[in-house]
Amino acid sequence: MSASVTVVANDVGAVGGMERVLGALILGLAERGYEVTVLARVCELPPHERVRFRRILGPRRPFPLAYPWFMLLGTLLLGRWRRGVVIATGGIVLAPVDVLTVHYLHQVGPTNTDRKTLVARANAWLTRRMKPVLERVAFRAAKAKRYVCVSEGVADEVRRHYPRLAERVLTIHNGVDTAAFKPGVRAADAAALRARLSLPTDGLVAAFVGGEWDRKGLGPTLEALAEAPGWSLLVAGAGDEQRFRALAATFGVAERVRWLGVVLDVAPVYELADAFVFPSSYETFSLVTYEAAASGLAIVAAPVNGVRELILDGQNGFLVTRDATQISERLRQLSDDPQLMARLGAAAREAVERFSWEAMVDRYAALVEQLSDAV
Repeated sequence: MSASVTVVANDVGAVGGMERVLGALILGLAERGYEVTVLARVCELPPHERVRFRRILGPRRPFPLAYPWFMLLGTLLLGRWRRGVVIATGGIVLAPVDVLTVHYLHQVGPTNTDRKTLVARANAWLTRRMKPVLERVAFRAAKAKRYVCVSEGVADEVRRHYPRLAERVLTIHNGVDTAAFKPGVRAADAAALRARLSLPTDGLVAAFVGGEWDRKGLGPTLEALAEAPGWSLLVAGAGDEQRFRALAATFGVAERVRWLGVVLDVAPVYELADAFVFPSSYETFSLVTYEAAASGLAIVAAPVNGVRELILDGQNGFLVTRDATQISERLRQLSDDPQLMARLGAAAREAVERFSWEAMVDRYAALVEQLSDAV
């Protein structure tokens, strides 16, 4: 294999769903023999003889400065360093590319508005207005041969908002590391975590993983916990902890919630848990739900993009609204019927196996070959 691939992205690494998926794609293509050039602000990957990193220097924040800065400098450096088939991660450069992957469509996706200060709120206001405009400009400049979406839901959104691109839109689902997230593989770490957190040995544990807690439904989850006795909740991720601790106290569940902060190695959290609760209002793929399913957890999640392509209500998990009563009913149903909980978890694991990282890389490799042959 002598084909070359250039991947343009903001960040590649171990933290964040998109960043981890990009890392798996880059290393997977390299293992298949491709010479991969990575143009990014950050690339935290183990050294590989077929991966070359070219840094795009620039700020990460504030967005109104970082986005156009990266777009302009990335465009210039892409002209210098592009090799072979070019894969751009979203509308982040003003240059023709072969593949534009859509992990998040700014015409649709919400902007985090959980801001405390006036400056932060002004930044969020400007960000909301800049994102869709710059995305349209970048999509037009890309002239991509394929617009690859991470779920069928995102593909439908792209076709709706960019109808002229419809014939070039396809779906390659993000993958999940089904070897790292697997029932039983981190049992010792999970036991140590349970002891450290002083969780009851005879109680059930639900996990909530992610940031942007308002959008992802931590509030309804805490409210539901009040009506689901016997359950404790692990919260992994960054958010306004002070405000949500106060909310937990209001619902009378403060003693049953453990705040873990940002967790780099989240596999033991899933291993420790019995169920995964995620009543998010919007997602594009929801890698955390797929990781929880791969870990064999009973899933209680909203039918957002990606989730509804994995979970069939009542067969391998439960689909819920953001209504706390409905969430608590499902948690009580699981606690009342351990066999049901085990059956849903096993079915979720079986369903997620077709979304492995290997399957994702195979599809991208086939697309690269197709586009290489067309040149």
